[in-house]
Amino acid sequence: LKTLLRRVISFNLCVSFANVITPVQTEVSKKEGENVTLSCSYSSASTLQWYRQYPGSAPEFLLIILHATGKTTTSQSSTELTITSLTMSDSALYYCALRVGAQ
Repeated sequence: LKTLLRRVISFNLCVSFANVITPVQTEVSKKEGENVTLSCSYSSASTLQWYRQYPGSAPEFLLIILHATGKTTTSQSSTELTITSLTMSDSALYYCALRVGAQ
């Protein structure tokens, strides 16, 4: 029997220059070996970032999105992070954040 993984994506609300970012889902549960796509929508941003946080630890930077890449999808108003072949080590709190202002 496959172990159930719990995926939680918190919403990191950023309001600055009328920019707002919110998760599409706040919690996602998947089984080991499955894939998961975490999504955030936003009003506008020049740079998007993804972070992961394990219980009792500080958030760790995963990636920065300047343009769409192989493991992320970015449109004009949303971004997705896909994690394939889930393992227990993927169980964490995931944040999407936007960077406003100077690059």
